[in-house]
Amino acid sequence: MATEADGGGAESDAVLARRLQILATEHWGLLAARSTAQSEVLTRITIYLTLVSAGLVTIGLLGQATRFGSWFTVAALGILGFLTVVGLLTLMRVLSVSEEDMMFVVAMNRIRGAYADVDPTAATAFLASTHDDELGMRVTYSFLRHRGAFEQVLASSAILTILVTASVAGMFAGGLCAAAGVPIPGAVTVGILVGLAIAAGAVWYAGYRFTSVWKSYIPLRPSEGPPPHLRRG
Repeated sequence: MATEADGGGAESDAVLARRLQILATEHWGLLAARSTAQSEVLTRITIYLTLVSAGLVTIGLLGQATRFGSWFTVAALGILGFLTVVGLLTLMRVLSVSEEDMMFVVAMNRIRGAYADVDPTAATAFLASTHDDELGMRVTYSFLRHRGAFEQVLASSAILTILVTASVAGMFAGGLCAAAGVPIPGAVTVGILVGLAIAAGAVWYAGYRFTSVWKSYIPLRPSEGPPPHLRRG
């Protein structure tokens, strides 16, 4: 049996065991950090959606109580403004966690590749990728079938948050215009345009963050192509 000092040949069982222990510790650390980030952002989204629901119900009750007169306009705009700010802050965190989740997956792919180096036979049982490039990340996110980027984006928590935040911001902008004396059709148009602008800007920014990462990142274990179970034809 070769030892560390041999400089060649097989490594000793002690060296391999130590390497596996280090890799496993890092792997579990990444899993814990990923789980914590996902739990935290889902809690934020839940809180935000609860605030939106409660805020809209409150606006409706205030309208009935004040017959949409007196201080109703100020109160409604205050609630919508608050929900808009909270929504934008929540959206920023959702986009950050989406990027962090991608980083965790890439890091664990690299560790999985190190497992494969230690025991290539065991690596044949992996469905998740052992490559730390963009294709490897996509395989790990969906390793039973090919899933397009469009489907992945539409099903994400980020899109839900973007739509809700854009809707609330649009209502706030339209309400401000109506309170300033703009005719209702004009106020509605402004609200729609503001909502669309926020949604389009958030989607563009999320895409920019994603593409800029892969332009600057140099993978250690690039993929040679899709795994056999995902190859078409």
